[in-house]
Amino acid sequence: KVFKARTRICDLGYLREPYIKEDGGIGYRCSAEPVDIYLQKGGKIEDTIGRKCLCNSLMSNIGMAQVRSDGSIELALITCGDDLCNVTNFCSKENPEYSAADVIRILLG
Repeated sequence: KVFKARTRICDLGYLREPYIKEDGGIGYRCSAEPVDIYLQKGGKIEDTIGRKCLCNSLMSNIGMAQVRSDGSIELALITCGDDLCNVTNFCSKENPEYSAADVIRILLG
């Protein structure tokens, strides 16, 4: 619900990817920016599916959330890397919270 409600924007640009512009110069694009802008920069439509700005969310994670013109505040992002299926090693439905100590305990066996 929160993910779908967020407006596509890339206004920080920390993770933009470089590309060669038509004039031979270097441009920057982000698959989380508005789709039409990304496509104008030579990006592929399939790279935009399900993408939202990571930069803004991570800034929120460290207490530096942006306040948008409509008064909404950029929400933080919970990340698990690409190994989400293993999160269940550290928590359960009954106890969904876990700490760094729990992760280290499991990793060390």
